[in-house]
Amino acid sequence: MAEEKEKIEVPAKFKKLVEEIEQMSVIDLAELVKVLEEKFGVSAAPAVAAPTAAPAPAGEAAEEKTAFNVVLTGVGDKKIDVIKVLRDITQTGLKEAKDMVDAAEKAPQTVKEGVKKEEAEDMKKKFEAAGAKVELK
Repeated sequence: MAEEKEKIEVPAKFKKLVEEIEQMSVIDLAELVKVLEEKFGVSAAPAVAAPTAAPAPAGEAAEEKTAFNVVLTGVGDKKIDVIKVLRDITQTGLKEAKDMVDAAEKAPQTVKEGVKKEEAEDMKKKFEAAGAKVELK
């Protein structure tokens, strides 16, 4: 792994910042990511490019939507069960899942983007079994 670090060349203007980040704990890094996401209105989650469809000729029906966003809109009474389902689906840690569930109590939270219809329906069933409210967009 040390060989990989030697291959990565950090520009001089970022050296100090990279050195400081290397010294941080995983918990501090997770907190830093959250702060940056909130400050700049971005997400560190990998962007999923939705397939683009060619415009349908006039008179033809529009194609059925194939990619869905799973949005957690309500938590319900079984908050712990919802956190467990969220952790299972997103493969995130306990703190991240709890934070997202807490945020979903105030405003809808996108759990996953660009998901196939079958997978999205399966996620929705799991959340609803735990008492949460979910929308597929």
